[in-house]
Amino acid sequence: MRTGISILCTLGVGLLATVPATAQECCSAPSVSVWAPQAVQAYRLEYQTVYEPQQVTAYRIEYETVCEDRPVLRYRPVWETQYQEQRYRVAKQVAETAEHEERQTVWKTVWETQMRDYSCDRVTYVQETAEREERYTVMQPVWETQERQECQTVLRPVQQTVYQTQYATAYEPVTTSYSQYVDQGSVGYQLVYKEPLLFRNRLAWLPGQAVTDPITGAVAYQRAGLYWVPRGHYEAQPVYQPNFVPQVVTQTTYMPRAVAQQVPVQVTNYQPEQVCQRVPVQVCRMVPREMVQKIPYTVSRPVTERVQYQVPVQVCRMVPEEQVLKVPVTTYKTVYEDRVEQVPVRVCRMETVQDTERVTRIVEKRMPVASTCYVPRVVCYRVPLDACGNPLPASPPPAAALPGPAPEPTLAPPKGDAASKPPALKEAPGPGEPEASPAEAGRKKAVEQEKAAEKPEKGKPKAAVPQVPPPREGPYNGKPKT
Repeated sequence: MRTGISILCTLGVGLLATVPATAQECCSAPSVSVWAPQAVQAYRLEYQTVYEPQQVTAYRIEYETVCEDRPVLRYRPVWETQYQEQRYRVAKQVAETAEHEERQTVWKTVWETQMRDYSCDRVTYVQETAEREERYTVMQPVWETQERQECQTVLRPVQQTVYQTQYATAYEPVTTSYSQYVDQGSVGYQLVYKEPLLFRNRLAWLPGQAVTDPITGAVAYQRAGLYWVPRGHYEAQPVYQPNFVPQVVTQTTYMPRAVAQQVPVQVTNYQPEQVCQRVPVQVCRMVPREMVQKIPYTVSRPVTERVQYQVPVQVCRMVPEEQVLKVPVTTYKTVYEDRVEQVPVRVCRMETVQDTERVTRIVEKRMPVASTCYVPRVVCYRVPLDACGNPLPASPPPAAALPGPAPEPTLAPPKGDAASKPPALKEAPGPGEPEASPAEAGRKKAVEQEKAAEKPEKGKPKAAVPQVPPPREGPYNGKPKT
């Protein structure tokens, strides 16, 4: 639709460009009635969605706790004391006394005096002195001189000459070569990265470049923008770099060698030799000798004598005797008797009591809440175009056509909503749309002036050239909307 309208407007402007008539030629030419086409301005229709605020009333549910008094019928216990007859049977014991005879045998003690014989034998010891011979053997020592032969082994020294092999250590020179590494290094400089103590990274602008991922190693293009860059710097520090060079070193060493030699040695050997000699020895010999000795001793001879002794003894003898006794006997007989007793009893009686109880309940209320919501609406406006279909550049209108300072631009409400919408309500930008810039406000004002200019006043001819609107600026930066 937009493309078709743009093509028609462009064809109209091209027809106007083919007419070479000017005002002076018209004045100098003879008065001939010639048809001359008028200049027509080409426009492009654009649509924009605006959001209008609309008052909406919603209802919020609130809950309120209400206390109510309700009559309640309660029962109160009342305790009373009542007397009841209680019948029970009582067992009574009645005692009866009687006598009966009992025969029993009683043992009586009878004491008698008897003579008891306590005769015994009396032993008397008589001392008598006598002698007896006692023979015993005594060992008497006798010393004698005897000779005995003693043999002993003596070691006599014997000198001999023996050749002995002795080993000596001799050292011989041996020349060997070995390789060793000599350090011929030098001092170089190495870059060392140093980080600051605080704020190790800073935000800096980096141009677009290829960056290698340190984890995967993949190369990707990094866009230009702000990135976190480390604030550390590199310093050159002297570092010793070793350089080991192999060298061949010759050395002479003395190696030990064992040498055998025959050396004469004087050896002294001890040969055993047995020597015997006779030695006098004193020998003690014990000779037995019998001895006789008389020893006096005392002997006690017992003499037995009979002693008569009679002792009177009181003897108790038990004699049985039969007796008859009258023993009183008490007999108890059980007699039952009925009794009646008044017993107090506690009785509970429920009494009705009328009472009032406060009950709480929750009441639901709907509270109206007014809020504003935005309703989308599509607005259509025209954009003037040149012969090539591009928007015309902005040019200031004549001073006579410029009105005074206009208020902030507002969008007119639709016809159907003129009565319900307040007149001073401004169009609020919808979510995601930019606010109206001063350039758009000037463009809308120019469109209104153009509409007013198309309606000529009474008695004045219609202007041939329309007013040129200011340049269109907006989110598309003057480019046509595609």
